Amino acid sequence: MKFKVDKEVFDKLENVCFGVVVAKGIDNTKTVDRISNLLDISIENTENYFEGKKVKESDEILPYRDAFRELGMNPNKFMSSIEAMTTRVSKNKKLPYINPVVDLGNSISLKYLLPLGAHDMDLSRDDVSVRFSNEGDKFIPFGENEPELVEGGELIYSVGDKVKTRRWIWRQGEEGKITENSKNIFFPIDGFNDSNVDKVIKARDELAKLIQEIFECEVEVGFVDKDNMEMELK
Repeated sequence: MKFKVDKEVFDKLENVCFGVVVAKGIDNTKTVDRISNLLDISIENTENYFEGKKVKESDEILPYRDAFRELGMNPNKFMSSIEAMTTRVSKNKKLPYINPVVDLGNSISLKYLLPLGAHDMDLSRDDVSVRFSNEGDKFIPFGENEPELVEGGELIYSVGDKVKTRRWIWRQGEEGKITENSKNIFFPIDGFNDSNVDKVIKARDELAKLIQEIFECEVEVGFVDKDNMEMELK
């Protein structure tokens, strides 16, 4: 299995880049106090950082809003995952505790103000791709069973014709959802070489270090951009 980003994506977003963490052999069934504490700290720091500020006008969020416009998406209607989560937290609306892997990802995402996903690699053998959608690609929203068809030309994460995330980093679905039974997990961190790549690398390396310390499992890291458009996941 590989993680691949199509050339057409870089033709549209030349500076987009992806920090990657792959964790194998995680036990996601137990409550981990250290992770809960890390998430609490990230939430509190985010609340304090954005007090009196507008999230959508912050330097950390503007590159994603600009990219959404470049892709033909209205960022006021379709907020990136990091803008949506940060906006919620900045309004003192706490995040729910979901499971250790998701909570750890959210804590790092908030700490560095970067979109960070998590996908169960055992649910499909197809490559994970970032590409523009084709007619007939299918997306199942969180908590639903029936797929919705995706029109062509939308930037997505996918495995085969199954859509993991719609509108790039707007909305994640059921495909590859992290549960307590997830063991082998792919974490992408989306950023830009011309604005926040240093933070992408720091977030990647901190996530990898914490996963290794907390779960005592096998961890690998990688980086994908226009000069290196794919990497092996397993």
